[in-house]
Amino acid sequence: MEELAPTGVEVTEDDWSTARSRARRSGYLSGVAGVLLGGLLVLLTVFLTTLTASGSARYPVTFAWFAVLAAPLATALVVRGFKEQEKSDGVIAALAGQFEAQARGQRFESRLANALDMAEGEPEVVQVIERSFSAIVPDSPTELLLADNSHAHLLRMASASPTGTPPNCCVDSPDHCPAARRAQVQRFSDSEELDACPKLRGRPEGAVSAMCVPVSIMGRSVGVIHVTGEQHTSFSENTVQDLETLAKLSGARIGLLRVMAETQLQATTDSLTGLLNRRSFEHRVAAVRREEPAVVIAMADLDHFKLLNDSYGHETGDRALRLFAQVLRESLRAQDLVCRHGGEEFAIAIPDCGIETARQIFDASRVRLEAAMTVAGLPKFTVSFGVVEADPKDDLPTTISRADAALFQAKREGRDRVIVLDALGQIPVPAGPSESPTNGNGRVLNGREALANSDVLSS
Repeated sequence: MEELAPTGVEVTEDDWSTARSRARRSGYLSGVAGVLLGGLLVLLTVFLTTLTASGSARYPVTFAWFAVLAAPLATALVVRGFKEQEKSDGVIAALAGQFEAQARGQRFESRLANALDMAEGEPEVVQVIERSFSAIVPDSPTELLLADNSHAHLLRMASASPTGTPPNCCVDSPDHCPAARRAQVQRFSDSEELDACPKLRGRPEGAVSAMCVPVSIMGRSVGVIHVTGEQHTSFSENTVQDLETLAKLSGARIGLLRVMAETQLQATTDSLTGLLNRRSFEHRVAAVRREEPAVVIAMADLDHFKLLNDSYGHETGDRALRLFAQVLRESLRAQDLVCRHGGEEFAIAIPDCGIETARQIFDASRVRLEAAMTVAGLPKFTVSFGVVEADPKDDLPTTISRADAALFQAKREGRDRVIVLDALGQIPVPAGPSESPTNGNGRVLNGREALANSDVLSS
């Protein structure tokens, strides 16, 4: 960033008013003094001329005496005028420097705000911050430490350094950072001084100077911009101003992005289970089917859920729904889609998966659910699955209707089972044993392992 030469003590509007008043007062006094002293000089010149000359010689002698007597007065008035002008010029120059500094700061703030406004996510905001570090303090290691979602830990989000090594501040929490705690810029010219931040001591590079600028999100200090330099380095006021601007604008942008992300998450997920909601599931499945036509769709339903609710209360019912959602997530891959379709009913989409592998996954999840209930201390409940393979010609509602038909078949046959229906609504004969897939030691495989095992076998 461009730096201005230091202009000394900051000039205020009162200083400018005082300088103008002093210049006017000096002009008035000079005028009055000129009239009074001029009259005295005339009288003194006439008196001296009378003593020293007569006749026609009086005229040159009068001029000579007047010049001799007026020279010191004129010189004093000129010197005083120059001094007053120098003072006024100094005030004007200081004000001009301040105005230029303010204009430079406003230009930087405008450009930074524009760059942050164009950043669509936190990674792009971090890139803008790192470029700003290189522009504001190109010769000093700088880093941004920001709290995670729990606000308990500080993480290094951005850094820039001429040596490639960040300042490596060891503070681990906003509560342990003096700048974040006090919500004020902290400057330390020597890390060995008595009142220096304890986190600056004992560094491999030795004693350093440092400046810490707090970062706030919605009024709460959640991080700090940390800059270090050689011992006794003094950072310019322009640098401090720019880092404060960066802390303010980047904190506001990150806060806004986090609020937007949280709002979007709430709009696309089920608040009880954390799974996708019905609308977002439909959008995501439509996107998946454009890339991968082979998709298995399953509907799952907790058996006798109303009885569970009536017997043990809605809190127990909610715990059962959350537990089953957790088991489903753990049984499937990251790219598989699970949603709470309504009440105790769930919809699952597994791309790039055969129907028999899907059967094994859901059989395994039933076994895992039983073990999870024991650990969680919940009353025993079971789940039924209806599974179909999506026909590329059918839309999602049609496919879900087929999966619902398979689920209804599972309920009719006694619940706590997986029923697979083909395109004709028939139950296909499994290619092998339909019991839960196990490894060589008899342990039940989870969904991820079953998919991997299926991939190995098919290859």
